[in-house]
Amino acid sequence: MASTATYDVTVLSDSEVSRVLVVAAHPDDIDFSAAGTIAAFTEAGIEVTYLIVTPGDAGGFDPAVPRADIPGIRQAEQTAAAKQVGVSDLRFLDYPDGRVEVTLELRRDIARVIRQVRPDRMLVPNPERNYQRMAPSHPDHRAVGGAALDAIYPDARNPFAHPELAAEGLEAWTVRETWMVGGPQPDHFPDVTATFDRKLAALRAHASQVVNIPDLEGMLRAWMTRTAETAGLPEGSLAEAFQVIDSA
Repeated sequence: MASTATYDVTVLSDSEVSRVLVVAAHPDDIDFSAAGTIAAFTEAGIEVTYLIVTPGDAGGFDPAVPRADIPGIRQAEQTAAAKQVGVSDLRFLDYPDGRVEVTLELRRDIARVIRQVRPDRMLVPNPERNYQRMAPSHPDHRAVGGAALDAIYPDARNPFAHPELAAEGLEAWTVRETWMVGGPQPDHFPDVTATFDRKLAALRAHASQVVNIPDLEGMLRAWMTRTAETAGLPEGSLAEAFQVIDSA
């Protein structure tokens, strides 16, 4: 993987990671926040799985498109976007877009996939509100982040939690490391300059969502340049940001 900047945090080497599970609320969330990093993972030979909690049925901008068509459109866009960064294992839950809550059922459903995939590392949304910018604090993001963290600890690792999972033959699993997207104290900044084009291609695959962004590339470059500068990376670098949690 490309060089990274860290703030006094221990991060597993990619050579220690065989599988990564990325959990998100909507199609396109992953590509805005982490697609450059994920492209680097897959280039390093790491298997990556996406778990998308909603089909994005409240998304889109064109009123002429029947709302019943939106889930299929957005799932197809996410599948095409994932292909751009080397991901082919996508799993979709069917929670309603805009109405996700932290429930035992959602925790169980995420824990089920953790036990199926058995990841060494997970990427999850931030469950806390961002008071500097509204967009990252979409209630679905916060709910999925909270449920995912609860699924990591204690649900997935506790063999007695959600006994229906054990009945399905799914053994308990401990995720060694969790990267929080948009965490309140970001401390890990992967340099994704080399994979930026793949991230851009992934986001362009979400045509229904980025149609109203006149200069997607310029917006991303400005955003990711500021992140790289904050991390102290060399001039011209582009970076993504995470808060790393030891979840072993």
